[in-house]
Amino acid sequence: MDVIDFCKWLFTQGIRQRIPLAIFITMCLNLCVAQVVYASGGGVLERRSAWAIGVLGFIVFAVVIYLFYVIFQPEKF
Repeated sequence: MDVIDFCKWLFTQGIRQRIPLAIFITMCLNLCVAQVVYASGGGVLERRSAWAIGVLGFIVFAVVIYLFYVIFQPEKF
């Protein structure tokens, strides 16, 4: 729970470089996701492929959230 509070604190402090911070957090979360993808692959996937699938999953998830935000609040755009 402390990690989540720390991440919220970082994003609310008005840090100028939010994109590098978001990329860093995504890569840290991908450490867990890539191992799950690699384990569920049954030895067929390489580690690099599991890492790429994890990153692709995060990108797709971010685009879905962005599109829902744009669809339900179009007056801000």
